[in-house]
Amino acid sequence: MFIEIIFGMIGGLGLFIYGMQLLSDSLQKSAGDKLPKILESLTNKPIIGVLTGTLITAIVQSSSATSVILIGLVNAGLLSLKQAISVIIGANIGTTITVQIVAFRLDKYALPAIGIGLAISMLSKRKNYKYFGQILLGFGIIFLGLKIMSDSVYPLRNFPTFLKLIEDFSNNPLLGVLVALIFTAIIQASSATIAIVIAMSTKGMVGIKAAIPLVLGSNIGTCSTAALASIGSSITGKRVALYHLLFNCTGTIICLLFLNIYTHLISLTSSSIPRQIANAHTMFNVLTSIILLPLIGLYIKFIVKIIPGEEVIIKKGALYLNKNMVKSPSIALDQAIKELVRMGEMVESMLNDVTISFLQNDINILKNLYLKEDVVNTLQKEITKYLVLISQEALSIEQSEILKDLMNITNNIESVGDISENLAELAEEKINEKLPFSEKALDELKLMFTKVQSSLDTSVSALKNRNIDLAREVISKEDEINQLEKELRDNHITRLNQGICFPESGVIYLDVINNLERIGDHSNNISLMIFDELSKN
Repeated sequence: MFIEIIFGMIGGLGLFIYGMQLLSDSLQKSAGDKLPKILESLTNKPIIGVLTGTLITAIVQSSSATSVILIGLVNAGLLSLKQAISVIIGANIGTTITVQIVAFRLDKYALPAIGIGLAISMLSKRKNYKYFGQILLGFGIIFLGLKIMSDSVYPLRNFPTFLKLIEDFSNNPLLGVLVALIFTAIIQASSATIAIVIAMSTKGMVGIKAAIPLVLGSNIGTCSTAALASIGSSITGKRVALYHLLFNCTGTIICLLFLNIYTHLISLTSSSIPRQIANAHTMFNVLTSIILLPLIGLYIKFIVKIIPGEEVIIKKGALYLNKNMVKSPSIALDQAIKELVRMGEMVESMLNDVTISFLQNDINILKNLYLKEDVVNTLQKEITKYLVLISQEALSIEQSEILKDLMNITNNIESVGDISENLAELAEEKINEKLPFSEKALDELKLMFTKVQSSLDTSVSALKNRNIDLAREVISKEDEINQLEKELRDNHITRLNQGICFPESGVIYLDVINNLERIGDHSNNISLMIFDELSKN
């Protein structure tokens, strides 16, 4: 019997977590790439950030998904610590929606939802309908898993040892907090932990007094997701993860200090124990948010002392393009150059990210790259519009030539961003497919990456410093990069003929060196325009 209970719990929990993941993934797919943009644009004020985090997490049904997106935006420098913290607070509230839905005990609709959802998903040709079918399927699997867990734990009510443990949670709340914390940290899903508690409560095995410490512990345990996402991230990313932990720990301490009052308030919200548990989860996050939201400033100061360092924030829009300066073309062109340098330094960073990803098999860094690519595209549009405005003024012949060169440089830098994105996709394929590369091939690629990175960095420096010698240096090395690309291609063909190269890896290899050679061409184009302009002076 005990084996059947364990198997039932494992299977039910597996179904519940899979259903949650399917539901979250489907909701995120249906939302497309809008979520990061919404988070980025609607977080200027703390209260707006809280509402945004609540809404986004309620939509995707996963505070973990919101946390991962947040860490990515923070790593890319698109959100400040204060903005990210407000969203974390909202995400904690939004994630309680899942448990509220679970408390409705809709398990009798689980099988119809699975059947209908699967049929819609398989038969529909339109993506939106497929996603709807997967969402329905996810809900069905969630409630099926919940029912299996509920049925599996029922025999435990006859085991004195188990009942004694539940009683201990009531008499020793810290034990309940610790157990739920560890369990949630392992499975990385607070909703699943609370779902198990709700499943036991439906069989009369857990009362609200024993359930509340488990709810509190699950809220601390769920911080493990943000903590894992912050590994290797920026200083701000680590600070966001630390705040998430401090927020939930502070809320837990407050609730434990006033546990009897808190338990009494929860018992007044409903006569149903499962609903009381769901309400306890919601009230914990709402009350903690109300108490701690005004203290964001103090928490930030405390966190900065624990994790010192400079916070780097990248503004998505232009920093230097002042439309009031358009009437003074010489000043306006200087401002455009400053913005172009900023855009160039962004693509330098992107190429550096993809180099690390490809050579060190680090896929996490690519999330930052895709966010930076969005910034580069935005800057390209804004710089182009600004240059068009300048062109409508009375310009000298020299200013007209400079403006034309800046237009071309803008397009070349944006193209480097696009190529870096192509390289990122190749790196993802290499990592996900676990494609093998020989030491010789990796050494050759490292050399190519280094040469091209140097060329790009030097061309951006030439633009920034208006330095003809740096521009000349890039131009002189163009043939060297072209020759290296040809040499590496020949080496690869030789390895193919000798049968020492994995064919799928070979395709990636050729695409990488081709894309790098194109970046070298764009770096050369940038330097040629700088050289031509400066040589006339």
